[in-house]
Parts: sequence; C-alpha cells; structure tokens
Amino acid sequence: MKTPVFPARLAALPLALSGVFAAAFPAFSQTPAPFQVAALGENVVTATRNPTRTDDLVSDVVVVNRDQIEASTARTLPELLARTAGLQMSANGATGKTSSVFIRGTESRHTILLIDGVRFGSATAGTPSWDNIPVDMIERIEVLKGPASALYGSEGVGGVVQIFTRRGKQGFHPYASATLGSERWRQWTGGFTGGQGAWTWALGLQQLRERGQSSTNPKVQFGNYNADVDPFTQDAINASLALQINRDWRVDASMLYSDGVSHFDDGAGVDARSAVRAATLQAGVQGKLMPGWQTELRFAQGTDTANVITAVTPGAFKTQQDQWTWQNNIDTPLGVVLAGLEHREQRVSGSTAYSVTQRTIEGVFAGLSGNQGNHSWQVNARRDSNSQFGASSTGFAGYGYRISPAWRVNASHGTSFVAPSFNQLYFPGFGNAALQPETAKNTDLGLTWAALGHEVKLVRFDNKIRGYMTNTTLPINIPRSRIDGWTLGYEGKLGAWGLRAGLDTLNPRNEANGRQLPRRAKEQLSLGADRRTGAWRYGASLLHVGTRFDDAANARRLDAYTTLDVYADWQVARDWSLQAKVNNLTDRQYETSYGYNQPGRAVYFTLRWQPK
Repeated sequence: MKTPVFPARLAALPLALSGVFAAAFPAFSQTPAPFQVAALGENVVTATRNPTRTDDLVSDVVVVNRDQIEASTARTLPELLARTAGLQMSANGATGKTSSVFIRGTESRHTILLIDGVRFGSATAGTPSWDNIPVDMIERIEVLKGPASALYGSEGVGGVVQIFTRRGKQGFHPYASATLGSERWRQWTGGFTGGQGAWTWALGLQQLRERGQSSTNPKVQFGNYNADVDPFTQDAINASLALQINRDWRVDASMLYSDGVSHFDDGAGVDARSAVRAATLQAGVQGKLMPGWQTELRFAQGTDTANVITAVTPGAFKTQQDQWTWQNNIDTPLGVVLAGLEHREQRVSGSTAYSVTQRTIEGVFAGLSGNQGNHSWQVNARRDSNSQFGASSTGFAGYGYRISPAWRVNASHGTSFVAPSFNQLYFPGFGNAALQPETAKNTDLGLTWAALGHEVKLVRFDNKIRGYMTNTTLPINIPRSRIDGWTLGYEGKLGAWGLRAGLDTLNPRNEANGRQLPRRAKEQLSLGADRRTGAWRYGASLLHVGTRFDDAANARRLDAYTTLDVYADWQVARDWSLQAKVNNLTDRQYETSYGYNQPGRAVYFTLRWQPK
C-alpha cells in the first residue's frame, strides 16, 4: 500500500477541519483540549533533557496536563495516550489487563517509559508496564515522538513517554474525588500539595475497585476462554518532598507505589489472577557549579512485579532497575551543552530459571541545543556499553527554520537500538540466546502553520529497523522492517469552540515478506470538540482505528472500529464539581487483541472537591 500524499495547500486546512467539526459536533465547544500539541512557548524537558521552549524544538512533542486528563474520558494510561496523534494501543481486556502502546507504529518495546525520570518496565518482557499506573496521580505527560536513543539509550526507537506525578507548591492545596460507574466501578482519590518557606511536599492516595467483564471471547487462542467476569483492584500512593537549600541548590525525592490484582482467563472454569506491583523511587541534588553551569546527580529505582496465580500456568516475575545519572547543562554562545554519565543495572528474578539474571549498562552522552533568530538546532551523541552485547553508538541531528511568523519547517535524523529482553534470550523453551540488538534509522520532516487561533502540524517520518526481533515462539532477527507515514495534527478555536484532530497514515511492515506488523492500523483518526458555558463545560471525542492483524502472518484480522465518548462538567459550587461521562456511546463491540473484549457502553459519575 502506498502512503497517501497530503495536499500542499495547508493554509486551507484549518477551515476544512473546522467544517468537519461543525458537521460532526454542532453542540460542542471549548475547554482545555484533552490532547494537544504543546502550547507555543511552553517548556518541556523530555526532548532535550533540559527545559526548552516548544517553539524552539526540532522534534515532535505532545503535552497532556492535569486539566486535560480530567476532561478526557480515558480510564487507563493506554486509553489516554491512544487519543494522541501518532499513538495507538492494544489490550488483552479492559482495565488492568496487559497493554501495549505503539508510537508511530513501532513496537511497545520501542518506547521508553519514564515516571519522574525513572525508567519503568519489565526487563523480562522487554516492554514498559502500562497496566497498573494510576491516572489520577499524573500531573502532566510529555510524549516525544521519534528516535530517542541518543538521549536515553536502548529502547528509544519510537520515542519516550514521560509521566510527572503531582508536586508540591507554596500554600496548602487539598483535593479529593469519588467516582461510581458501570461494572461496579468505585474509585476515590485524595491528597494534598503544599509548601512553606524552602520546603514543598505532596501526598496522594487512590483506591479503585471494578467488577469488570469477561476478558476473552470464544475466538481467543490456546483455549483460554472463560465466561466469568475479570475484576481489577488497585491501591496506590505517591509522595514527594523538596528543599530549596539556597538560591542555587535544591534536593528532592519522590515515589510512586501501586498495588493491583488483575483477574484474567486461562481456560474454562479457571479463575486466574495476577498480583501486579509498580514502584518508582528517585532522589537527587541539583544546582549551579558556576554561572551558566547547572549540574545534577540523581539515583532512581524502578521495580515491576507480577505474581501470576492460576491453576494452569503459575509464575512470578520481578524486574528491578537501579540507575545513577550525572548530568550537566552548560550555557554557551551556541546554545546549551549537555554532558553526562549513566550507570544502570537490570536484575530479574522469580519462578523462571533464566541462565542470566542481570546486566549492566554504562552510558555517556553529550549534546547541543539552541536557537538564534529564525533558526533552531539540536545534536546529540551517546555510547552505551552493555555487559551482554558490548558497545552501541547512537546520534541525532535536527534543524528548524521559521519561514514567517506563521510557518515553520524542521528536519531531523536519528539512530537508535534495542537490546533483547531476558524472555527473548533465555526463557526456557522459547528464548534464543543468539539474538542480537535491533538498530534503526529514522528521518523526520515537519511543517507547522500557526495563526488566527489555529495550528496545523504535518510530519513525515521514515523508520528503518535492521535485525528486527520477531514476536514468535523462538524469536529471530529478520533483516529489515520499515515504518513510514504521515501524522497530521490540528488544534484551534472557532468562535467559542475548542477543536482538535489527529490523522495518522502509516505502513508498518516486514520488508522480507511485505506483511503488516501486528496490532497496528494503517489509518487512525481522532476528533474532539469542547465548550464552556457558565458553570458548565461539555465535550465529545471520536476515535476511528482502521483494520489490523493480530499476528505476523496476517491470518487473524482485527476489524476497524469507531468509538464516541461524551462528558459534561457542572460546577456545583465554588469548590465542588460533578462530572458525567459516557464512554463508547454507541456500544460498539470491538477488539484491539484477537479474542479479547474491550468495554462496551459505560457511564461514570465523579464528584470532585478542589478548594479554590
């Protein structure tokens, strides 16, 4: 399939898209858009590892903040991210079930997940662990789309998702919420942020109970179908503490702990369940060594645990990643020079007898990012030494130019790599110890138009992966896979309306046989509209996902689907609000993984208390 070519006359796009919204959502208008390109002038850190204005970036970055999370209808982190241009998701069931997130059609293992700077995921599965992260504890998300190994090392083929939990600020700011909904959904959240003098702090608690539905249907593979319901429970806590020692130096620490129990199907009459735990911890000191030279020393630990309790295939898996990072940002006439060292240890344990249970990665990285007049630039280089696979070198170079106040172009090229996971290498009967790391080359071309309250961003990307590791019983390196395509994003205002849209067209394929890579659609469209009127705000969002295949042989087809979500908020009093949400309003039956059910129509009511 050839990738569609978009029209060159982008100036007409805002009006065309506005017309689409007017037809699709005649009653809905503006509030903070749940998903948007980061506002011009907003600072982000993920794309360069130091605070950088978004209008100076040469990379494609999306920001989701707390207000936008509350306005969205997403129940899980993958659902939240799937409403973002360039991202797709799959899940083996509903809340708390095994999930994957695909950035620009790359594998889930091609994405780095950071929680307050802490790497989080499973070194046995080789993927981020998306399933047990409490959405209500997230203050902000930054999504970097494109190669990131030159900044962060292995796994940065598709990009980076960085989550920031709630942080302290001066004063005392309590909050609480309670939600009731379909499938006996019961959730409450409470906590506070605060600060006095040189100290700031935050504490949050969350509890979730859901009866759920059957995760599987009779089509599921390996005879796993069971018609019972599959509940999910979760208890979580997050906390942070910081001290501003003086004008130039600061120490801080934060943690997130989430304890969940997820039931799943493992055959007729089998009530299988898994105890899943997510824990991150980080502490560091940062300050000014001399004028223009900021330094930071930080320790981080991420722990992912899954204890599977079932009559058929019990097992326990635990990953612990410890990382020390020393980073320096130095102001120069050419921009900010980045230089640093990283030491990371991965250790796995549990019921599986891996022949190797730990490895060490030593990284050294450097870079330069800056801007002058209409020009922006970024270059990065990194070398990682893996105790199993030796050294890997990666690089990134990008340039942006503002043609006029409304038009901006950018181009970048980067290399990346992925080391095999412990399961791919050593799982008894399924691993292949001869696997080698994947390597990739990605090129981006971008064009942005921003004026008159509208912004349109068009990105062309081409990602070529060598030594692609197959997701088969005995994984092997195949010569090449390739993922190329376009992402078109829109955000704007039309009168009182706030509008947003995203369109992705891509071709994710195994170049050896031309088959489509599993569980990724070649087309995805998202639309949204919001409005605030007095004490009310309300909105709707639509998601269309094209046809996919569940397997590498393209034998099991996943049909296209479209879902529509709506919500309404009522500010009952100064400090109280009531929200109603309807997810999947048309009760569309669909699958993101073959034989696994996704939720039908669901209704939720949330009462929030937030003193002004």
